[in-house]
Amino acid sequence: MAAFLLGAVLLIVQPEIVPSRPAINSKTETSSQSVQRELLKKTSPKNDFKENIHSNGSCRQLPQTIIIGVRKGGTRALLEMLSLHPDIAAAENEVHFFDWEDHYRNGLQWYINQMPFSYPYQITVEKTPAYFTSPKVPERVYNMNESMRLLLILRDPSERVLSDYTQVFYNHMQKHKPYPSIEQFLIKDGELNVDYKAINRSLYYVHMQNWLKYFPLDHIHIVDGDKLIKDPFPEIEKVERFLKLSPQINASNFYFNKTKGFYCLRDSGRERCLHESKGRAHPQVDTRLLEKLHEYFHEPNKKFFELVGRTFDWH
Repeated sequence: MAAFLLGAVLLIVQPEIVPSRPAINSKTETSSQSVQRELLKKTSPKNDFKENIHSNGSCRQLPQTIIIGVRKGGTRALLEMLSLHPDIAAAENEVHFFDWEDHYRNGLQWYINQMPFSYPYQITVEKTPAYFTSPKVPERVYNMNESMRLLLILRDPSERVLSDYTQVFYNHMQKHKPYPSIEQFLIKDGELNVDYKAINRSLYYVHMQNWLKYFPLDHIHIVDGDKLIKDPFPEIEKVERFLKLSPQINASNFYFNKTKGFYCLRDSGRERCLHESKGRAHPQVDTRLLEKLHEYFHEPNKKFFELVGRTFDWH
């Protein structure tokens, strides 16, 4: 009954003014709607259903696109930039549905409840950077929607390791808790500590292999995080094309903030920058240690380039 009511609302209640619509092919759209119908038929109590429908014709729906990672790769910047498009409805917080067992046990209806209200012509997006490196996530996402469009943003693996450490370091400092130097994590018995979690997260080819077991490469768009920092507009243009969105985001939507040292956003005359926690300076690391890090990632990077048929300007 809930599924029938949802279909009736989406067909009858449409906003009078409709912005440019993404040219999503009918197969993907039908698959997404089918998943939604089956989900609501099986798991949605009437009260949940009512909460997911708004009187203006918008509703909460499963995401058609997920930013799957990578941690400290620029996922927040990517989401904020993509949100400039009128046909994008983005979940505000990281949901951690597919990687946290407590959340996953809540079921898909709980997942829908975390999504923003959106119109039928909009693409709902959520981002959780931990998805990329979580072994169980690819299969779980596939079981929900095998037509899912995935966004993956990557940076130079060595730089990502330093950013990873920097985030945890500042989190401890804010709580007035001591935290070891980065050298204590990177070096073990005089050698590079390859068991350090931050290093493992930068072994992109290992995690990418897991995703490619379930999704073809043309369903995963890789955003160059280093280029997004230096010149965001061309990278966002590529994302628009991948999601089959009409070109709505312009170069004028970005401006360089000299004080912060990175690009900020301009939307309908309103200017906003990412949180002050973004763009923090990395710790000073001995040159020889950095060279060890670069050498370690040389072969894994090569394997990743071969896997995705594309190269990146990394050390």
